Amino acid sequence: MQRRRDRKASKNRDQFTQQEKQSRINHSKRSVGRHEVQSWTTATKQSLHLMWQKVKVQLMLSMSFLVAVFWYCRRLYSFLAQLLKRWSNYLQRKLIRNLSVLTEVDLLGYSTREWKGETKQAKHMREAYEELFWSYHIKYLRQVRRDNYCVLRAVLFQIFSQGIPFPSWMKERDILKLPEKLLYSQGCNWIQQYSFGPERYVGPNAFGKLRKCMETLKTNWTEISATKDHEERGNMCNTLFSDESKEHKLYEAIKFIMLYEVVEAYEQLKNREEPIHNLFSLLLARDSSSDPLSFMMNHLNSIGDSICLDQVELFLLGYLLEVKIKVYRLHRFNTEEFQVNYPDEYRREWNEISLLTEDDRYYHIPLCRT
Repeated sequence: MQRRRDRKASKNRDQFTQQEKQSRINHSKRSVGRHEVQSWTTATKQSLHLMWQKVKVQLMLSMSFLVAVFWYCRRLYSFLAQLLKRWSNYLQRKLIRNLSVLTEVDLLGYSTREWKGETKQAKHMREAYEELFWSYHIKYLRQVRRDNYCVLRAVLFQIFSQGIPFPSWMKERDILKLPEKLLYSQGCNWIQQYSFGPERYVGPNAFGKLRKCMETLKTNWTEISATKDHEERGNMCNTLFSDESKEHKLYEAIKFIMLYEVVEAYEQLKNREEPIHNLFSLLLARDSSSDPLSFMMNHLNSIGDSICLDQVELFLLGYLLEVKIKVYRLHRFNTEEFQVNYPDEYRREWNEISLLTEDDRYYHIPLCRT
């Protein structure tokens, strides 16, 4: 009985020992597994840490590079902007200095600056400007360079800036052939005595110079009048009227057209052909312009050099260009001659341009605003 109990106790101890061993083995396996997991996790963390350090360095370098590029681009942009601004200001100053028709200014402000003081003439002029402002709705003024081409400049600038096309008679003829026709067909050899404003007699070269003047007029008039956009046309006019050489060719071409029409009217009058316009009769009735040669020598040759167009020639200018030239003569304020039209007889379909003068010598361009 005792032996059975001992064998049973021994058997229980053996079973416990086996369970303990198995438990220890399992625990050891679990410990080894956990250690391997921890080792793998640690290795992974270290690898990621090393990778992050490398990436971090690259990111820092990249960020530093981008910041440097941004700073450089910003400095470059600032430098280019300043350079462009200076260049633009230089060109603008140069253009304004060369521009023969300045940008618009306030009419009353101009009057106050130009006619200071309390003299009778100053008060008279300020009153005339106020009359234009309040009664004629003229709010602004474009100043025109004061030289002996002044009136021709003011007229042509408005014709071009408004996009007014060629007169009807110019569309029917090639104006480039007018010098040749005058010289060879009508035998006007005296055309060699023609003067180009400040440039006095040029002799045999007159014919070639006149043709160049006519080409300049036709080319620029055609190009500008074909431009429909008002702003673009204004820029073209500003460019043209800042080029003194081209400007003078335009004015000399107009002077020659005036001479050519006087020659034709004179021939009609002499040959008793169809009646001529009253303004030609008035012009040829003057002692100083009784024929085309005297008209050229005593009047046209001096225009641009020592004199401007007079009122008779303004009539002729408006008639040839087929525009109604409305002139406000401020020195004639409070008289019937304050506002006059050149010519006084005009067709309804003619375009209208306006001039403003303080002395019948120099002219500016008034701008109406309703």
